[in-house]
Amino acid sequence: MTTAQQYRENADNCAQLAEAAENEPARKRFKRMEEAWRALAKEQDWLDGEKPPQSSD
Repeated sequence: MTTAQQYRENADNCAQLAEAAENEPARKRFKRMEEAWRALAKEQDWLDGEKPPQSSD
């Protein structure tokens, strides 16, 4: 398993935790964590030469 795959699994876990969250602040926190893990996975793909960098346009 690659580092990027591990990051995506962490993101998936955060998404599940967000769905099960008992209140809105917790849900938002888990969603922000999910987004951060997905961004890290994209960055790791780029660092590993898997995908070219994408412009933010």
